Amino acid sequence: MSTKIKVEHLTKIFGRDPQKALDLVEKGEFKDAILEQTGHTVGVYDVSFDVSESEFFVIMGLSGSGKSTLIRCLNMLNRPTAGKVIVNGEDIVPYSRKTLSEFRQNNMAMVFQHFGLFTHRSILTNVVYGLEVKGVDQEEREETARRVLKTVGLEGWENKRPGELSGGMQQRVGLARALATDPDILLMDEPFSALDPLIRREMQLELLDIQAKLKKTIIFITHDVNEAFQLGDRVAVMKNGVMEQIGTPEELLAAPKSDYIKEFVKDTDKSKVLQAKNVMFKPSAIVPLGGGAKLAIEEMRKHGISSVFVIGQNKKLEGLVTIDDALKANKENQPLKNIMISDFPTTDPETYIEALIPIATEAKYPLAVVDDEKQLMGIISRVSVMSALA
Repeated sequence: MSTKIKVEHLTKIFGRDPQKALDLVEKGEFKDAILEQTGHTVGVYDVSFDVSESEFFVIMGLSGSGKSTLIRCLNMLNRPTAGKVIVNGEDIVPYSRKTLSEFRQNNMAMVFQHFGLFTHRSILTNVVYGLEVKGVDQEEREETARRVLKTVGLEGWENKRPGELSGGMQQRVGLARALATDPDILLMDEPFSALDPLIRREMQLELLDIQAKLKKTIIFITHDVNEAFQLGDRVAVMKNGVMEQIGTPEELLAAPKSDYIKEFVKDTDKSKVLQAKNVMFKPSAIVPLGGGAKLAIEEMRKHGISSVFVIGQNKKLEGLVTIDDALKANKENQPLKNIMISDFPTTDPETYIEALIPIATEAKYPLAVVDDEKQLMGIISRVSVMSALA
């Protein structure tokens, strides 16, 4: 995929004479020492990363790590002290106030932790606000607002006031307001952290569903490692204003590059991070539909297994044959299609291990991982599920 955002050596120092503090940073002084000596705060230092088009990129870190400072540099709410923010191939740091305003209206929207809704406005007129600023006529902006409210599950709530909605519903309004301007890029600064756990989980799933439909480029800030791993295609971990590591959730779990990362991810619920594609293995034994019972018996004998999957054209999964049925069919000269079992568990590669544990525990046969075309991609055994969580 093409690069949507490219950040190069970005630094943000708060204070009247940032260069003085920058000189100390480059000499290796720590953030607290710089604050004590100069009265300046190092928000972000020498950060570089890319975000691909339609990627869900999560920036994670503890309070004071610089993650919120960084995301505000991406839309110039914080003017960087040094570095570049390149969007669609163009550095936006030198933009004038007018050009920057136009850029924000057309290319980038932000959803904040605190909903920031206008309490005196209806839900509909809250959502149309950005379109009003852009000068879109009333009929078009209200039509757009109704459409995005339906997308976020708030159809029928258009005439209510924010105070009549729950916290989760209010955050949906904030999301709808951001989506109404149809931005290429969506910035989200800890949008769910004020919500109750159950509502938070519901909003996470809702956001994933919306992203699957709209395919926006999303940069999402959180301090919650489980939330980061649940949502992110890739996750960047920050500490003291610098990037410690960037990678997929699986990469961060499998190969943490520092003790800080190890500590950060040690309590992660792996069942909510790892997916079927992460624990499946390529089947060592498969039988073509026209192969016959004798071939099925030989494959099971050779690999020490008691059942084998049967595939047709283009690796499409047709069924499963057990050793008992194969032996009987061989004696009676029956084709495989007469003895195939179709009642066995299957899953798609994106299913989380959390959902597979009860299936794998009770299943008599391995789980078959199949794609949308029902092609056999891999196999998951009970052992592979449990060992992945160890």
